[in-house]
Amino acid sequence: MKYTLPILAAAGFLFASYTVVNSNKPVPIAPALVEPASAPFQNFIAGAGIIEPKNENIAIGSPLARLVSKVVVKVGDKISTGTPLFYLDDRENQAELAMKKADLAKAKADVLVAKANVADTQSLFDLANAVSDSDSRAISGEEVLKRRNALAVAKAKLESANAFVEQAQAAILQTETTLDRLIVRAPIDGDVLQVNVRAGEFATAGALSKPLLILGDLKTLHVRVDIDENDAWRFDKNSKAVAYLRGNRQFKVDLQLAYVEPFVVPKKSLTGDSTERVDTRVLQALYQFNPKDLTAYVGQQMDVFIEVNGASGL
Repeated sequence: MKYTLPILAAAGFLFASYTVVNSNKPVPIAPALVEPASAPFQNFIAGAGIIEPKNENIAIGSPLARLVSKVVVKVGDKISTGTPLFYLDDRENQAELAMKKADLAKAKADVLVAKANVADTQSLFDLANAVSDSDSRAISGEEVLKRRNALAVAKAKLESANAFVEQAQAAILQTETTLDRLIVRAPIDGDVLQVNVRAGEFATAGALSKPLLILGDLKTLHVRVDIDENDAWRFDKNSKAVAYLRGNRQFKVDLQLAYVEPFVVPKKSLTGDSTERVDTRVLQALYQFNPKDLTAYVGQQMDVFIEVNGASGL
């Protein structure tokens, strides 16, 4: 028993020494799950790109604040210009249209009455005028004047009746225009990228933070590349450009310049890099590629490399 404590103390000392030695070893660096993309050019500009449709994302809203009665498209549908996307509740306007059509029918009937009244007063005036010309004593001048005035009043009422017909027709056209606006249609040929509204939901008019639908033309895809303002002077529109899908460098595509937006803007598309500056301003260049050359989706990020030949400039 007298050796028990010394043995335990020695064992504890050895264990502590072993723990200290092992804890001082450097932690091995975990290998990257995906090898980062590398530039295929000796001199280059690197930029983060995001895929978007040829005509950018088109956010569809509602012209009027109404209940949605029917949604007739779904994500992935190919649509053409004028294709209905969804319908708004039109029951109130349909009832209003029926009432205005009845007003038009009444206005047209009033025109017929006014025409008959003009014809009657015209015949009475012609008769009095003829009698007065043949024998001035047969009818007084006052009577002739009264019938002339009656004819003028009848003609004025006919003009008023015709004006009411035009007014009723304009009211019908206004209601029919509103009814047509309650059918939200596609403004372009393209694809339905996102549907955020369902039948029975209330559609708020105006600009929304979350669009009711998003459309885009996917026949040609664009890559919006953010070029740091410090590299803008090196950018050459005629240089080659290559893009790699974020997450797999095996997927790449050659890009063709579509256009450059000649307005430097604050950077909005962030990559998540800890060294990335959020106060950077960027020049945005739009490149295009054929979707058949690379399977990609709108909204995906890409690593873009643009070749630099010497002292390039804008």
